[in-house]
Amino acid sequence: MRQLFTLVCLWLGWAATAQAQGFTRQDTLRGSLGPARTCYDVTYYDLNVKVNVAERKIAGYNAIHFKALENFSVLQVDLAENLKIDRIIYNDYPLGFQREGNAVFIDFKQIMPGGRAGVVKVYFQGTPRVAPNPPWDGGFTWAQDASGRPWVGVSCQELGASVWWPNKDHLSDEPDSMRIYAEVPSPLMCVANGNLASTRDAGQGYTGYEWRVSYPINNYNVSLNIAHYAHFEDVYTATDGEKLALDYYVLDYNLDKARKHFEQVKPMLACFEKHFGKYPFWRDGYALVETPYWGMEHQSAVAYGNNYKNNPFGFDFIIIHESGHEYFGNSLSMKDNAEMWLHEAFTTYAEAVYLECMTGSFAKAVEYLQTQRSRIGNQDPMLGTFGVNYSRWRDSDIYFKGTWMLHTLRSVVANDDQWFATLRDFAQTYQRSPLTTQEAVDFFCQKTGVNLRPIFYQYLKHTKPPRLKYRLVKEKKNLTLYYRWEVDEPGFAMPVKVRFTPTRSKDKPAELLLQPTADWQQVTRTKVQNVEWATELYYFWPELAN
Repeated sequence: MRQLFTLVCLWLGWAATAQAQGFTRQDTLRGSLGPARTCYDVTYYDLNVKVNVAERKIAGYNAIHFKALENFSVLQVDLAENLKIDRIIYNDYPLGFQREGNAVFIDFKQIMPGGRAGVVKVYFQGTPRVAPNPPWDGGFTWAQDASGRPWVGVSCQELGASVWWPNKDHLSDEPDSMRIYAEVPSPLMCVANGNLASTRDAGQGYTGYEWRVSYPINNYNVSLNIAHYAHFEDVYTATDGEKLALDYYVLDYNLDKARKHFEQVKPMLACFEKHFGKYPFWRDGYALVETPYWGMEHQSAVAYGNNYKNNPFGFDFIIIHESGHEYFGNSLSMKDNAEMWLHEAFTTYAEAVYLECMTGSFAKAVEYLQTQRSRIGNQDPMLGTFGVNYSRWRDSDIYFKGTWMLHTLRSVVANDDQWFATLRDFAQTYQRSPLTTQEAVDFFCQKTGVNLRPIFYQYLKHTKPPRLKYRLVKEKKNLTLYYRWEVDEPGFAMPVKVRFTPTRSKDKPAELLLQPTADWQQVTRTKVQNVEWATELYYFWPELAN
């Protein structure tokens, strides 16, 4: 009872804070863990859906297998209010329910004792939301391929999977595994997550595709891809000799182009295996699926829509980025949308790791990172609002400031063997499990032996990056540099390199590692005329003081 009281108080506190910041009750019902959610754990989803492409409608049911964590009589599931619930069944008996917008409260009419397992089936139908700007603003994408044939995709990150199917739509609770059965008009093919277990004639011109996911999966990663697909296969061999199935589903007229372009997948998997460990969803295989939108990290069925183009650095950004999410976002994942940086910062950093791995050049990786630095907005903290279904960031800092934060931490640790070992251990320790920001920060501090907390939290909790205030005073042949940090996070003290530009052009700059704090310090050098800060190694603002 005391635990339940604490959870209720915590939930009410989240709700009050979120509403004070301009979020609605619907935001908190979806984003917070109220008692009707904490009372049960989802163990398995059995999603069955029929897609009427011509009318842009869906219908079906989701059988939600759960275990009661405590006594309850009411539990919450979620489904977009524009979709109709026909009935809800438990043990062959209909249950009553009440809807409050997208939240559905199911009344069991009796106490479900803690520890008991059960299955509740939610039957639904309707016209799902059309994605206004996929994948960023998601829903269903009803498109046509170059031959004028139907091409359908689903994306719902941040928006939430309940935009198209009923589930417990909170990131903290992933099913242990899942079945996805979809009926689509013949001769279209449906590609979903996991492995294709069977196909069948569903009658009335429809074909049924049964897919099985054998690992935990984020709800927003569950997707349907419907088109005239051609399928080809390949195999990746891990360093221990184990074989990983590679499956590619592309529009039939792009088959030859895809065979050549997707050759970059195996070197990428080798690089990621080296730095993050073996591919985390081995039994389900790795797949790329061509989609009518740019891309998304749908687990074991990565959405690809980049038109077979490499960037100026010689790789396809969508393949590398979205596949990096298989480690960070799909395997290691956040418990609350406020901590989206755990998904995006590490995955964006994985792009630079990949480039350094493929070229053997740290300088090339830094060059790539510099192209992202100008996209840092510093408008909002990277940690968002907890207890709401999405955080309204005004910039892309969870990507680009996030990757520069990690690049900075590599420079602070100043030991590449230790840094990359920590990164790999991090991905492996939290493989296929959710975690919090505090757990991530504590892990890096423990593994590196460096107190990185104030540095992490300066970037995560505050809008502005560290500002290094400095003054230069010249006296005859001496140049004195005065310097100190101006920051928001208590206890912040980050080392930083500076180069002293020599008076004579033929002399090499002298590099020095400073240990600035909030107090003014100074260092004097002779026969130098200026300083250059190592902004290619750290993300901070050097600012001349008055």
